[in-house]
Amino acid sequence: MANNAEELNGFFSSGDSKLQSDILGELQSTIRLHSISPQELFYKWESYCIKMGSEETRLDLSTARAFKKDVQEILERESRSKAHMRSADKKGPHATPRNNGSNRDTFGMLDGLVPNTPRPPTTNGASKRKSAFETPMTSKVSKAVAKSSPTDGRATSMQANGLTDGGVPVVAFADRHNAGQIIETLNGHLLPHEPPLAPPSEPRVRLTANTDLKKFYYKPMSMHLSEASEVLDDRIDEFMSLIQAHHNLEDSAFGNAASKSTSEVVAVGRVASDSSEGKLNTASLVLETSRRSGAGLRVPLKMDAISQCEFFPGQIIAMRGVNASGEYFSVSEVLEVPLLPPAASLPSLLDSINERACVTENDDIEHATNALNILFSSGPYTADDNLDFEPLHALCEKAAETYADVLILIGPLFDVEHPLLATGDFDLPDDPSIEPDKATLSDAFRILVGGPLQRLAKAVPSITIILVPSVRDVINKHVSWPQKPYPKKELGLPKQAKMVSNPVTISLNEIVIGISAQDILYDLRREEVVIGRPKESNVLARLPRHLIQQRHFFPMFPPVDRTFLPKAGTEEGIAAGMPLDISYLKLGEWLNVRPDMLITPSALSPFAKVVDSVLVINPGPLSKRKGPGTYAQTAIYPKKVTDEERTAEQLSQTRIGHRIFDRARADIVRI
Repeated sequence: MANNAEELNGFFSSGDSKLQSDILGELQSTIRLHSISPQELFYKWESYCIKMGSEETRLDLSTARAFKKDVQEILERESRSKAHMRSADKKGPHATPRNNGSNRDTFGMLDGLVPNTPRPPTTNGASKRKSAFETPMTSKVSKAVAKSSPTDGRATSMQANGLTDGGVPVVAFADRHNAGQIIETLNGHLLPHEPPLAPPSEPRVRLTANTDLKKFYYKPMSMHLSEASEVLDDRIDEFMSLIQAHHNLEDSAFGNAASKSTSEVVAVGRVASDSSEGKLNTASLVLETSRRSGAGLRVPLKMDAISQCEFFPGQIIAMRGVNASGEYFSVSEVLEVPLLPPAASLPSLLDSINERACVTENDDIEHATNALNILFSSGPYTADDNLDFEPLHALCEKAAETYADVLILIGPLFDVEHPLLATGDFDLPDDPSIEPDKATLSDAFRILVGGPLQRLAKAVPSITIILVPSVRDVINKHVSWPQKPYPKKELGLPKQAKMVSNPVTISLNEIVIGISAQDILYDLRREEVVIGRPKESNVLARLPRHLIQQRHFFPMFPPVDRTFLPKAGTEEGIAAGMPLDISYLKLGEWLNVRPDMLITPSALSPFAKVVDSVLVINPGPLSKRKGPGTYAQTAIYPKKVTDEERTAEQLSQTRIGHRIFDRARADIVRI
């Protein structure tokens, strides 16, 4: 009892003060009645405080008694639930398993242990009786994939016939068709990159992170509702200032869309749905205001006067209209949101970059060997039936053959949705540095992924390898978006490998590139509402414009329910989804300028397009679930600088735009 008192005081008391005797008695009574430890009781107290909805719940005699009653109710419910499950398992008579044929064993004990043992039928009650007596073997995934187990006779024969369990033809990666085929080209008038005779002695690019990577090392899963609401409100208020400056509006022009008034006002808010379920549509559109501009109220939108517009949940918009009835806001005009300025640099900086790349005025600046060779790829990097990472090996070979200047690998590299990784049922790499009893996923990554990257770095020492994580990566413990970089030290990567956050904005020489591993385009495609005929009929060109207008890598809120995302390769088939940490949503914003290039991996068709002077690329997955995928290869030619531009810099520090969309050739290539 004394020990209990000391432990309870250690968990529940604050500072040097001890619990009152009556409170201590209630806690000791709870421990005695339910046979739980003081630590477990403290965990239940924390859960109770969260359930009560107050972070300042004080432990006094009344709360201690209420807590004791709550614990008793919870444990009683758990006990009834377990009793119900046991009774369900015992329901029905236990039939004696019978041998239905002369060539089958009664209890199914030999099934799978002897290769030629026929399997009993898997229908109706027979399968249930079999499963009750069957010794657990490997998972369903390993039965269809592994080739060394004696239980794999059926799977091996199916693979020999080129079929999976579903009867879908499987083509080995080595036997793939149209490898290296270019399926789409942007700026085809520019020549593709021509590899030099030998790799450069020094890197031709200088990598700079335009994002403060230290801010991404926050503690995930510690979000406070007050902080999240402030972040969402601040974004609305910031856009209100942008709209006011862009359209030269007075403060009096703005008003509360939820307030009844006959005066026309400009309202700024977030697009939302009037229902937590179902897809957004014109009938369910509501405008969510900030606490500053509209007390955080929501008001339905009447869009009868709008002939053309696109919306999605989370979009920040500015509307002019009237709320005469107090029931809805009748919109007469949707105001344009200003875009960030394009990226620009001083002519002297561009001259120094060209000089470092050994491009002089006398050289032909449009020669194909002077173009930067940058490869982009996104995960997954291996098919669902193996962990051989053959597409990654092929990509590294391509980078070595062409003496790539930069290779950007966007996660997931070790995909949590991969069937073998999800079950943990796979063979470790055959490497003497791995101890089977102490092996971790980092060890497997070091061999399977770090190995080919090490060989690439030795073949092309001047290359820069950039790794962008994904929330689906099992080797990154930071599970929420925005996400901190990979842990480089334990992954065995070469010194040429650079770890960046997800999302990130980087500069390669003067080129500003924005990258996010999250598939925002698929989410926008599903949730977008189009009124009238859109200005841009091509959906692949229209969706990236939402990101550019909203100045954010993930402007949607809330994210799409993961049950509506593309199915995962695991047995459950449910995608990992988007674990969004709203308190740090500002880390996904674009700062100061529009990027020259925007890389947005997606399950949609791969493409390369120019949208609002931004070169947008979806490289597609390097490996599809049952076959090879695609990657993107770009040849970016040096920027020409004229004498007039140099003179303008001397007079007024005039910068010149990069215009990457004019001087970059982008190819979508089959691996």
